[in-house]
Amino acid sequence: MTITLDADAYRRDGYLPGAPIFTTAEARRMQAECARDCAVEQRPDERRQASNRVKPYLLFPWAAKLVRHPALLDAVEQLIGPDILVFHTTIWWKDAGTPNFVPWHQDGTYFGLAPFEHVTAWVALTPSTPESGCVRILPGSHTEGQLAHRDQADRRAMLSRGQTLARDLDETKAVDIVLAPGEVSFHHTLACHQSGPNRSTAPRVGIGVSYIPPHVRHIGDTRLSAMLARGEDRFGNFDLETAPRANADAAAVAAHADALGRFWRASESIPEMAHVH
Repeated sequence: MTITLDADAYRRDGYLPGAPIFTTAEARRMQAECARDCAVEQRPDERRQASNRVKPYLLFPWAAKLVRHPALLDAVEQLIGPDILVFHTTIWWKDAGTPNFVPWHQDGTYFGLAPFEHVTAWVALTPSTPESGCVRILPGSHTEGQLAHRDQADRRAMLSRGQTLARDLDETKAVDIVLAPGEVSFHHTLACHQSGPNRSTAPRVGIGVSYIPPHVRHIGDTRLSAMLARGEDRFGNFDLETAPRANADAAAVAAHADALGRFWRASESIPEMAHVH
């Protein structure tokens, strides 16, 4: 059954709270597969996210199925239209009791995409609560446009150099995005958001999937890749990716390395994206 989203509220507030896109059984299965493949971080160096937690849909069939799940795409289509690309995906894993947090930021600062029509679907694989460090968002903040960011030297910050908004925010207006396993929230690329430490006794695991319509382009010199999830691509702004045939087989590992290599080159060539991934 297709979940009907409130697209007017999304345009007004820059986010939508959790919708039950996946069943509890689906969430439980995906969480087990994610734990099997991504609980151990594979890092190319200390600056970047663990490589197996970035664009995992190029490495693992379960992740490729997740980002192309019909019910999830039905929801995304209501926000950005029938032609849908998967631009990026990150597994946000906070172990129990970890002090790690995500500073206040806008996703659009880091990706170098134009126009600003990217939507993030945040898929909860475990409970995401204030205690476990759920996403917090400032309603309506996406209407302020692109805001300046700065680095902060804090090793607990899950953005590699602690990139955070370079302005004071009224956090009393922030909304906690509380999610049960299988629920999905949505937020605009310019929505200001963050998440706190995991003070619970269990890991908090979620997957942020970045979807864009094909007319969106990357403004940098590096040609990036993306996966066509639904509809057609009549613009050719990205090289199209393919789903893995087997779990981290040689072809998947090579395709994943190529895609991440391009992404990291691009992120280091745009000042606002420097060193984030």
